[in-house]
Amino acid sequence: MGPKVRIVINEEHKAVIAIQAWWRGTLVRRTLLHAALKAWIIQCWWKQKLVQLMESRRQVALDTFARQEWAVVKLQSWVRMWCVRLRYLRLLHAVRIIQVYWRWHSCHTRGFIQGHYNLKENQLNLQLEISLGSQACRVQQCIPLPIKE
Repeated sequence: MGPKVRIVINEEHKAVIAIQAWWRGTLVRRTLLHAALKAWIIQCWWKQKLVQLMESRRQVALDTFARQEWAVVKLQSWVRMWCVRLRYLRLLHAVRIIQVYWRWHSCHTRGFIQGHYNLKENQLNLQLEISLGSQACRVQQCIPLPIKE
């Protein structure tokens, strides 16, 4: 083996080593700080994207709910309209039957019948005047229609 060489480290050399160690530590800390800042920026961006995604999902859910509510209200209004129309058609049919029978009766008794009806928002006003010779009969009736508001 070769001769052993002793390295003598003087004070100046120790100071250089200390400065180099400090500089390397500063570089490592700076690199770690930059990495931490970049990670923090990415995390902030991701949180912002998650908030936007949740807001868009909330808006879609709200739109869907509003559309369904509108459809339900529309369907209810159609059903109510259909029920009222059926009731109106039944009353109209009854009025026509009464008119036919009274007209037939007035032809056979030489009397006459006059009358009219008004259909307003929620009621049917029926006025009939029946004359048979010297006798006269006046009928006036108000029939309420069931309309929910």
